[in-house]
Amino acid sequence: MTEEDIADTIAAYARSAANAKAVGFDGIAIHGGHGYLIDSFLWAETNKRTDRWGGDRRQRTHYGVEVVKAIRTVIGDKMPISFRFSQWKQQDFKAQLATTPDELTEVLGPLADAGVDIFEGSTRYFGRAEFPTTGSLLNLAGWAKKLTGKRAMTVGGVGIDKGYYDTMAGAQTVAVSNLDPLMERFNHGEFDLVGVGRSLLHDPAWAKKAREGTAFLGFSNDSLKILT
Repeated sequence: MTEEDIADTIAAYARSAANAKAVGFDGIAIHGGHGYLIDSFLWAETNKRTDRWGGDRRQRTHYGVEVVKAIRTVIGDKMPISFRFSQWKQQDFKAQLATTPDELTEVLGPLADAGVDIFEGSTRYFGRAEFPTTGSLLNLAGWAKKLTGKRAMTVGGVGIDKGYYDTMAGAQTVAVSNLDPLMERFNHGEFDLVGVGRSLLHDPAWAKKAREGTAFLGFSNDSLKILT
């Protein structure tokens, strides 16, 4: 991307955020994970730039920081900004932006300072400890909250016991209630919000069934083809 390309895309983020505010949305959610544009700047494997948009881990946040600042400028101080980030990428499930809490601080700190209010830690399973060598069971969202002091949302595998991407065998993927361990983490203050993706897309009554404690709709090969 040229400097002009970068300026154009940052302006497009801001313009879209201004439009969202104008039509009455309550907040702005930025997708900075899964190998998408902002994530391609954050990740060392895709950001090989030698100018101001590349460099070490902190310097690679520059593009995302400028996007957040531009959005904050047009929406004001009252609307919340949520930023989704992930270690894994669609082209590399084992990718990592950070291998330690200190490295994660280098990524999230500048974004928090720029105006992010909520960090969405997108993992493939919410119950996995992100940095097990530390002895902590915190997941990615939990670490984001601990390191930045901002609110955090956990995303990944709610209502699912085996991910489609793990086996590439949809018949082995079923909907289950894993809400008890989820709520245990929530009640301990590990994160503040929960994002539900595939389960809710598959079963429109998922939230109602979760409240009532009734069985969720099971996945099938056909339904997984639609969702993926």
